Amino acid sequence: MKTTFFLFLIFSLSLKAQNLYKFSNDIEKEINNDKSGDDSYKYQIGAMNYSISNYYFKGLQTWDKLGRKEKKISKDYSLKLVKHKIENAKDYILNKSKKEEILIINEAHHYASHRTFATSLLKKLYENGYRYLGIEALGDDSINIRKFPTTQSGFYTSEPQFGNFIKTALDLGFTLFKYEAESGKNGKEREIEQAENIYKFMQKNKNGKYFIYCGYEHAYEGKHQTWEKTMAGRLSDLTKINPLTIDQTQFSERSDSELNDPLLSSINGNYPVVLLDEDKMLFKRIQKEPFTDIKIIHPITRYIQARPNWMLNKSRKFYEIPKSKIKNYPSLIFAYRKGEFENKGVPADIIELHSVKDSRYLILDKGNYDIVVKDRTYKITNKFEESIE
Repeated sequence: MKTTFFLFLIFSLSLKAQNLYKFSNDIEKEINNDKSGDDSYKYQIGAMNYSISNYYFKGLQTWDKLGRKEKKISKDYSLKLVKHKIENAKDYILNKSKKEEILIINEAHHYASHRTFATSLLKKLYENGYRYLGIEALGDDSINIRKFPTTQSGFYTSEPQFGNFIKTALDLGFTLFKYEAESGKNGKEREIEQAENIYKFMQKNKNGKYFIYCGYEHAYEGKHQTWEKTMAGRLSDLTKINPLTIDQTQFSERSDSELNDPLLSSINGNYPVVLLDEDKMLFKRIQKEPFTDIKIIHPITRYIQARPNWMLNKSRKFYEIPKSKIKNYPSLIFAYRKGEFENKGVPADIIELHSVKDSRYLILDKGNYDIVVKDRTYKITNKFEESIE
């Protein structure tokens, strides 16, 4: 899967959008009214728009309309795999990171869950000496001064979990940097320029290790079928350092369980895992050419109070919106960290309420928030403060 198809186009489109965060019905209408004749384009854009506005499952459903079939391992082989040691992916990666200089992890752009996992790594990575975070989707030169992302910082970065990822990194003390190639660069030349941009930054910033966050195959090592080498491979050539590369995308869940790789249903658990063989080495026989050092297997999403379970952690809490705060339905509810709403900040969470019967739970870290309510015309009908202890 390549990210070339819409990165710059969709970013420029987002800057023109009057309402970046939309009601699900409006996104559906945009998809249905697309007369371009290009189903691939409209479903990709639709999936991204659902993701940005926090409709995780609708994003999966729309992406699956593309009809892409990932290569699966056989069911019999998946059963053999689960007999091998299963280890907590977070613990395994953090332990490995101690001896590394460059860590590269990818995401599928419509999977907010990948961002929450990356966020879970940040604190310990910082303790392990990582000081610099390069983000492919970032297009913001002022992020380290402002200390929070805005809707102008990038398109993908406007998604709440991506915004939380960035905010967490900044609060911990990471220095963020962008490295995307110039608009119009695609394929091989894009991989080369991305790697060169990272290398140039590294030459000027040597007081710590480097965490690189990218999309899809940019994290792959080895010979690529169309790019010859990806960003990760070319960065290795430039630095003479073999990076620790991590893939989150191959075993990602689908909207229909029948489309899932058998491995997902074979592994029971509530946290991402890696498979190890009898010698406790990373299990690479999942495919002939694994391309990355580590492959993460995320569990199938469960829903609690109608929210994805991977949004919850020890520091995040449910906050129930009082019924009295909602004047009409449907409504969009936004939670902004204090002081960020007025400055076009990225919301920490968003939910859509269709009726008074809907679950009204936001999931928030400790802190002070402005809760903003918008009606069907995107007019603000209420705004109030809330403190999460």
